[in-house]
Formats: sequence, structure tokens, C-alpha cells
Amino acid sequence: MDIRGSICALVTPFAADDSLDLAAFGRLIEQQLDGGTQALVVAGSTGEAHMLETDEFDRLLAFALERVAGRVPVIAGTGEAGTAKTIATTRRAQALGADAALVVVPYYVRPTQEGLRRHFTAVADAGGLPLLLYNVPGRTGCDLLPETVARLREHPAIIGIKEARGDAPRIAALTELARVDFVYLSGDDASAGAAMLAGAAGTVSVVANLAPRPFRALCDAATAGDETATARCRAALEPLLHALDCAPNPIAVKAGLPPLGLGSARPRLPLVELPDGPDRARLHQALSSLSS
Repeated sequence: MDIRGSICALVTPFAADDSLDLAAFGRLIEQQLDGGTQALVVAGSTGEAHMLETDEFDRLLAFALERVAGRVPVIAGTGEAGTAKTIATTRRAQALGADAALVVVPYYVRPTQEGLRRHFTAVADAGGLPLLLYNVPGRTGCDLLPETVARLREHPAIIGIKEARGDAPRIAALTELARVDFVYLSGDDASAGAAMLAGAAGTVSVVANLAPRPFRALCDAATAGDETATARCRAALEPLLHALDCAPNPIAVKAGLPPLGLGSARPRLPLVELPDGPDRARLHQALSSLSS
């Protein structure tokens, strides 16, 4: 399975009554495929996975798989705080037909490195899907260290990592671990260009929800090692990247959906919609400038 390049961590659109808006989700998927996105993540943290009921997760993933119809890999976000729950969610995703699972470091409980090794090994053994590890310490409160990743990559079902730390030492350490059967993907839009120029095979992106074609251009330039083109693509996306920093993900990116006809701006509680004001105006201006 070739999971690389421009990968979108899809938002989950909700209707006015807080139900899944699958019609909007379908439009979002088609916009991604038309824009050159090379793989899709369904029900990740950007997709408000932890606000979804079990049946909603199943419906959302089944809908995406049917709509995509094999055109690109569909990766299910299956990580939970507990190992048994993560295995159960991964098995459901496997039964529905997902191509791979994105499994976040267990959040809040802050396991040791040995606990993380055993957790991911157990999920890889019993979950039934190829696994992408997902490290995002700012959200989980726990950092999956490169030396632990080096041990985990020996498991045949663990095929890569989405690393959201974008500092130079971590980028360098993960680049060293990449190989034919273990892919390193950036999980941070701000440092994605630098990570891919250094050797990351692609990026799992939030901003791609709103700008799939420009983000694909960035990925193509950076993975080809073209520093000049990467800088040009990064400069074009810069206003939008800055605008999305105004609120915790996915509040700001969802505020960009209505102008594009891709759904409402509403997240689920405890997240709240980005209010009208300077931040929303800046976001809409960045979207307008990017499309002009």
C-alpha cells in the first residue's frame, strides 16, 4: 500500500440538528479527489472522532469507503485511550473495509515508553489492519520517542508514523527511521515543507480540507526536493496557515467550510463555533486570496 504525498485528515460536517451531514461529507471527499489528494483519513482528531457515537463512526467510514470506491487509500482513525477499545475500534474499521488504521498515542493516561510499545504491538497483533502510529504530544500529553518507534517498526503490521512534532531534531530522527516498509509522514502543516524536504514521504494535513490543490503542489515540490518551488508553495499557503492558528483544531478549519459550500462551521461540544469577528474575517480573506 502506497500511503504518501498529500493526505487529508478530513473534518466531519454536522447538520443544524448536530447529526452527521453526509451530503456535505460527500462534497468534501469529491473536492479532495478533484484536488489531487492521495489518501484520506476518516474520524481522526480533525474529524472529531471522540465526539462520534459508535454507529456514527461506522456510518461515516462506510460512506467514505463507498464514495471513494478505491480511488485512494482510506485510513480510519481508531486510537482510544485504552488498548482493548483501540483493538475493538480497529477491528470494526477492518470489517468495514478500511485500508489502514491511524492509531494515536493513548491520550490523557500518559503511558511509559514500554507501555506504548506494548499498546501498539497489541493493536498491530489483533486489530486486523496495517497501522500508522500517530504522535501528537500537545494533545495526548505523551511523546512517542524515536527509540520506541525504532522498535515498533519491526512489527510487520506497523507501516509508518504520522509525527506531529515539527522541530528539527525530531524531523531528523524520524527521517533516519524511514525505510521502504516504514513511512514517515509529517503531521504538522507549519513544518510540512521542511519535513518533506528532509525526507518525509508526505503529510497528513488539516489545511488540505480547504486547499487540496495548493497543498498537493507543496507536497509534490517538497518530496521532489525542489526547495525553490516548496518555498513558493509555502508562501502561497502562509496566510491560510496563520489564519487557522486562531483556535484549537478543528474549530478554525470548519469555519472555512461554508464559503466553499462544504458544510456548516459547527463542531460538537465541548468545541464551539468560531465567532464572527476578526479571526473569521482573516480566514475568509485568506481563502479568497488563495483562490484568486
